[in-house]
Amino acid sequence: MCDYSLEMYGSRPAREGELYVTTRFPSGSIGFAAPGDPRIPVCVQCDTKVVLTDIPVAMQATWAIGAEVQTTFSQRDTGLYRDGLRLADGRFVSLQDLPVGVGAYIPTLLEREGAKRIKVPEAVD
Repeated sequence: MCDYSLEMYGSRPAREGELYVTTRFPSGSIGFAAPGDPRIPVCVQCDTKVVLTDIPVAMQATWAIGAEVQTTFSQRDTGLYRDGLRLADGRFVSLQDLPVGVGAYIPTLLEREGAKRIKVPEAVD
């Protein structure tokens, strides 16, 4: 999903394994963009695992996390900025609270993760 605040921009869906960086767009909103294409927001589906990297020391201290942490992309029900990340302990971090320049990648897209869980029935003769 992409926040309403980023709807005015052309966007594209996230890709498995691609590296992203938190970017401040001209509207002032913070979202993910590919480093080589900082003008186009990258939209992430809710419940997708997102690994944050290069987390600044101050943010590590504030949120009691390491330099890299696995999160889950999530959305709040209300507010101008709804997109964020849920930490393992359930805390919600708005994308707007992330400093510009934090790295991120998606280890497995939600569709692929779900496909791995589907058991195909065996053929019956």
